[in-house]
Amino acid sequence: MRLLLPIIFGVDPGIATTGYGIIDEKEGQTSSLAYGCICTKPGEQSKRLAILHQELHELLCTYQPSCIAVEQLYFSKNTTTALIVSEARGVILLTAAFLLIPVFEYTPKQVKLAVTGSGSADKHQMQTMVARILHLPSIPKPDDAADGLAIALCHIQMNRGKM
Repeated sequence: MRLLLPIIFGVDPGIATTGYGIIDEKEGQTSSLAYGCICTKPGEQSKRLAILHQELHELLCTYQPSCIAVEQLYFSKNTTTALIVSEARGVILLTAAFLLIPVFEYTPKQVKLAVTGSGSADKHQMQTMVARILHLPSIPKPDDAADGLAIALCHIQMNRGKM
């Protein structure tokens, strides 16, 4: 059973840039609490993963979300990139597990469908709908942050009426 929980932490995994969006859902009202990116500079992979863990841990402790919604990986061509991003995803899942925060996973198509009504929506359509749904004055930047918000919104949409 999936639950609609008040504070949702959406994550778009990456090694150079991990986008996140934190939204609050109360009585049918959805609002953005924060969004941004955790960025790491090129260098030793283990150090980059440690930075991701440290910054993610700090954000999770600050906002105390009820759950984390994370995008599942989909790569059809570049397996090297997929492996590196998988390591970042592993850090995200492990950090959540240590903090006892439940994790829900969604495919890119599920996110697009939940936010725009079309599983084949383009990036601009997604960003426009994220800004509209959350009553933001402009499209969230950078793109990875908008994706984090979209993933959190997907979790709400997929669980509406299940409480």
